[in-house]
Amino acid sequence: MLKPEWLRVKAPQRERIGAVADLLQDLNLNTVCQEASCPNIGECFAGGTATFLIMGPGCTRACPYCDIDFDKSVRALDPSEPQRLGEAVARLGLSHVVITSVNRDDLLDGGASQFVACIEQVKQRSPLTTIELLIPDLCGNWNALATVMTAAPHVLNHNIETVPRMYKRARPQGIYERSLELLQRVREGWPKVYTKSGLMVGLGETDDEVIEVLNDLRTHRVDIVTIGQYLSPGPKHLAVDRFVTPNQFEFYRRSGEDELGFLQVVSSPLTRSSYHAGEVQRLMASHPR
Repeated sequence: MLKPEWLRVKAPQRERIGAVADLLQDLNLNTVCQEASCPNIGECFAGGTATFLIMGPGCTRACPYCDIDFDKSVRALDPSEPQRLGEAVARLGLSHVVITSVNRDDLLDGGASQFVACIEQVKQRSPLTTIELLIPDLCGNWNALATVMTAAPHVLNHNIETVPRMYKRARPQGIYERSLELLQRVREGWPKVYTKSGLMVGLGETDDEVIEVLNDLRTHRVDIVTIGQYLSPGPKHLAVDRFVTPNQFEFYRRSGEDELGFLQVVSSPLTRSSYHAGEVQRLMASHPR
């Protein structure tokens, strides 16, 4: 299936992304921009931003839509990773940082302690930087979630990924209701934290199902949602079922913001979880908690 014109982006040029890429290589850090083949890597790297991928790059789940490598082996955490991440944030001068991880189901706490250590290092090195975490479901370990939240991130993101009917096919180790519960627990237990979630479209869902997910997320008091086009990483991954038009993405945005009352819905073909994530600072200023 050929990509429509609205999904075509220029290949990133080395001179535009070189400084960030070199710094990441120098500090031996991973980014989801690189590991997940994000189409916005050129724009984000050129702007001096990145979404850091910790505890990776191998993931203990093999979701058939994702380009991150599968690795179910038991692996020790790198105790130097938080310090290196904190240094990268300071050297890049980031005002907002996104920290995410692969699934680490081999760890008792799902990697909660490593998230905490990374937050502490960022706050120590860059105290004015706002921090957004994009976390896995932690296998429903709510004590691990509490550990993460006691480190006081400003934004907690957990992606719902797709509609419940598609979970068995696209996210076989995920549980739709568990993801919703995680988001609601954060909102109720730490009311000053902004909650965020995201989903892909074009996997085989209907527009009505997308609106149903938006309703579920708002019922569970999520503040911000991202919606983007699924792009298959390769022949071994799930195929694209449809290319959603820009007009339909705008319909999702209007439905979410104007009818359901989300603080923000970022919805476009190339939107990804961390795309223009720094805009949350504006929301925090206009909707303080």
